[in-house]
Amino acid sequence: MDTLSYKTQVAKPSTVVHKWYIVDAENQTLGRISSEIAKILQGKNKPSYTTHFDAGDHVIIINAEKVHLSGKKLTDKVYVRHTGYPGGQRFMTPKIALAKKPEFVLENAISHMLPRTRLGRAMFKKLHVFAGTDHPHAAQKPEVLKFNNI
Repeated sequence: MDTLSYKTQVAKPSTVVHKWYIVDAENQTLGRISSEIAKILQGKNKPSYTTHFDAGDHVIIINAEKVHLSGKKLTDKVYVRHTGYPGGQRFMTPKIALAKKPEFVLENAISHMLPRTRLGRAMFKKLHVFAGTDHPHAAQKPEVLKFNNI
């Protein structure tokens, strides 16, 4: 009897190649673009996706200040943080965040879509968000990434 043995391919640090992608966030809906980028950072767009290993790619986001929020989220959504001191609860809306630090809105949305583990923090380090069109990663020769379904 002829037995065939099929082995499942598992991603290893020696076999994975991390690509660089550039995404233009101008007029893109915050949640839709964030979920697609989170998939790329995790490596879920690759056939070699492995849950216990970071096989994702680097993503550069430009024009973060021009991201679109649907409905009344620009004024009604609230980011809450705490300073650690009594009475130190602080609130901020996306409108204020986009004026002060536009990168925060996209970084916050994407980071909350990644796992809350060491692996998730490693994935988040591969995200590079810039408010304008300039970025210092031209040497990596990033590929332009367009999303069809958003």
